[in-house]
Amino acid sequence: MDVETRTAEIWTTYGAHQLTACPDLPEIERWDWGIADTGPGIESLGNVRGLRVLDLGSGLGRHAARLAGLGAEVTAVDASSTQHERAVTRYPSAPGLRFVCADAVSHLRDAAPYDLIYSVNGLPYLDPNRVLPALAHAIRPGGRLLFSALHTNSAGAGPSTVVAPRPEDLRLPGTTRTHPVHMWVLTPRLWEELLVEHGLTVRTITAIDAPQPDNAASYRLYEALRPPGPPSLPLDHPHAASG
Repeated sequence: MDVETRTAEIWTTYGAHQLTACPDLPEIERWDWGIADTGPGIESLGNVRGLRVLDLGSGLGRHAARLAGLGAEVTAVDASSTQHERAVTRYPSAPGLRFVCADAVSHLRDAAPYDLIYSVNGLPYLDPNRVLPALAHAIRPGGRLLFSALHTNSAGAGPSTVVAPRPEDLRLPGTTRTHPVHMWVLTPRLWEELLVEHGLTVRTITAIDAPQPDNAASYRLYEALRPPGPPSLPLDHPHAASG
């Protein structure tokens, strides 16, 4: 079983746990990209009114619902059936908001181009060489991609200089139980090289560090643009093959 499939199954376990626990989670007021009470926030996305937006790895759907409330037409995609169930149960008929349970790459290949694609910590669970070609084709010329990615975990393990996944622990909320999930935790230089290789232009890379001195956790927020013209790689490039 490949690591993406196994990780998706663990997120389904996570979603099932949350369906049973039914935590009372508030709507999002402060937008965080990885660590609570840190910047930047929702201003990174700019004015979304009237934009066609994709939330990649949308989970409960609170971020997507926030943007739909600001006038965006939002599609929220998650591969986990239980995470999808949580989202459609919470937002059964929100205007401007559509939930899709699907593999991200399959959706990106079939969808009409988006003005804005974003992911709050979801994209690093996918093989960059599988998802980035599809992403480049799913963003309209002049459109943007924003995603946050783990840089250093709370134990202090920093990013890799090779494109390979590594195990991280996913804790079920309210318990001490953890499950290993695989993530692509890469250096900013490597992320930038991959984005450029697949036809995108990196505009900003922003560090997001935990404010607590005893917490080494750190994220990076990447903003990339699809310039006018076709992306540099066709979808039948070897890096675009599904794994």
